[in-house]
Amino acid sequence: MEFNKENHDKGLSPAIAEELKRLIYSGEIAPGDRLNEVSLATRMGTSRGPIREAIRILTGLGLVTAVPNRGVFVRQASVRDMLENYELRTLLFGYAAEQACEHIDEEGQAKLEDFLKKMNGACEAGDGSAYYEINLHFHTLILHLSGNQRLHQTYDDLVKEMHVFRRGFFNSPSNMRRSNEEHRAIFEAITKGETRRAKTLAERHVQSGRTRVLARLER
Repeated sequence: MEFNKENHDKGLSPAIAEELKRLIYSGEIAPGDRLNEVSLATRMGTSRGPIREAIRILTGLGLVTAVPNRGVFVRQASVRDMLENYELRTLLFGYAAEQACEHIDEEGQAKLEDFLKKMNGACEAGDGSAYYEINLHFHTLILHLSGNQRLHQTYDDLVKEMHVFRRGFFNSPSNMRRSNEEHRAIFEAITKGETRRAKTLAERHVQSGRTRVLARLER
């Protein structure tokens, strides 16, 4: 990816962050790899300033972590970390879906349905990156509709820990379709006010991700 060397302002950083995110999601920059500002600036044809700012953006997204006196590394987690993360997100997302039944309105319903349609489009196009990003928005809106800001923040923090590992699951069209079928069922339960069903479906949805992690580790 080439960038204009004459443009050194922060306006360039989001584009660089997107390219770095793509490289991380594709595995070209792997979990545990150190991000070297000098080599990245050379590779992308820019100065270190925009690279540094792009890395800050990735840190905010939870894709990379800074280690004092060592540098910035692509996030990695142990198997135990991943499984415990799924257990916590199962509880939180189930509760969020249950509470969303009480707060859903016409605007929220329309937004959720729009996300479902867009994810279907991504499935048809085989666009795993687009699907993953819309999937995040779908989950975020349900967390917002729960009306519990502390719950929302805690869930977001857990999601950030798993971006690098979860993104790869959505390169498979069958995984995308199955995921969105689960989304549709959760949506229908929420809009009908079926609190118990919404909670159960949301919990199963997160647990299906845990199952995919275990299957991937066994291969």
